Amino acid sequence: MLNKFSFNLKNTHNKARRGEVFTAHGKIQTPAFMPVGTAATVKAIKFDDIKKSGAEIILGNTYHLMLRPTAELIDQLGGFHKFMNWDKPILTDSGGFQVMSLSKIRKITDAGVEFSSHLDGSKHFVSPERSIEIQHKLGSDITMIFDECVQFPATYDQAKEAMERSIAWAKRSKEAFKQRDGYGIFGIVQGSTFRDLREISAKKLVEIGFDGYAVGGLAVGEGQKVMFEVLDYAVDFLPEDKPRYLMGVGKPSDIVGAVARGIDMFDCVIPTRSGRTGQAFTRNGAINIRNAKYKTDDKPLDDKCACYACTNHSRAYLHHLAKAGEILASMLLSEHNIFYYQDLMKDIRLAIEEKRFDDFAADFFDVEDVVDIEQ
Repeated sequence: MLNKFSFNLKNTHNKARRGEVFTAHGKIQTPAFMPVGTAATVKAIKFDDIKKSGAEIILGNTYHLMLRPTAELIDQLGGFHKFMNWDKPILTDSGGFQVMSLSKIRKITDAGVEFSSHLDGSKHFVSPERSIEIQHKLGSDITMIFDECVQFPATYDQAKEAMERSIAWAKRSKEAFKQRDGYGIFGIVQGSTFRDLREISAKKLVEIGFDGYAVGGLAVGEGQKVMFEVLDYAVDFLPEDKPRYLMGVGKPSDIVGAVARGIDMFDCVIPTRSGRTGQAFTRNGAINIRNAKYKTDDKPLDDKCACYACTNHSRAYLHHLAKAGEILASMLLSEHNIFYYQDLMKDIRLAIEEKRFDDFAADFFDVEDVVDIEQ
């Protein structure tokens, strides 16, 4: 018999939290970073290497998978886990953000969203019920409600309308969700940068009752300072006994700052997207491996990292691969960045356990100020 989906808060240091999420496919140590496998793959990395990095959960996306190869086909082939051969937890974003950011033509009503595919222009309609159905067919351990994400900046009225619609959709999403042991559904707090809307959204979601709560509608152009200002109050509206997820975030400094404000879970494409453009994150700050100073540098990217690139190759070799446009450069740098993010989360968890997270964060931001600008 599978255990019920649950969250265990183990330690705290001020607002920073150390916990565990229990799912049908295993435990997730939090704070956790989820590599993004939008289309059933984390770009340029093998799943075995993702596991070696320490990642315990990955993210897939309803919008992309409903278009290609379709949820019905994945269901027919045994579900998301079997399709990818990934036996650990999976969270799926409901598709609301992608409908906003990728669709050139869309029509939003209380019933749902009609939009044209960014792939071929074909017409589609997604309601809360359809989004939950797709995520069920995929076999997601963590299902996200279907919500409306507004762009930034948004007027108060725009943010209020989207928030109220998202609450109505949250109720329908919860009703459509099929309860079973080990599987959970998260609500998503909306309200843009308006405190009263965030508070109303959170309170109404808590009344509906979810297994976890996400803060949505951030990292959409408002900048880190504003994002932190919203988190300073928005997290306080959420229950302490449920996991808190900041969607689509972010840079390492975003993560450290958000953990300090009480966030438990993160996802972002930055590690792999940066790897494909020559950027590597290290304990001494981010570097651009294409810079000329690395042409003869025989040191590893990060001498404390256990990834394949750091244990087998020099910066000079990686510089050569990137300048030559070799696919291997993207693979090695993307894998390294995933390892870096997972090492960062391990260090964060240990710092919280040992009640020294504030010192850890201060030291981190001192290093984060170092900028690699030489060309």
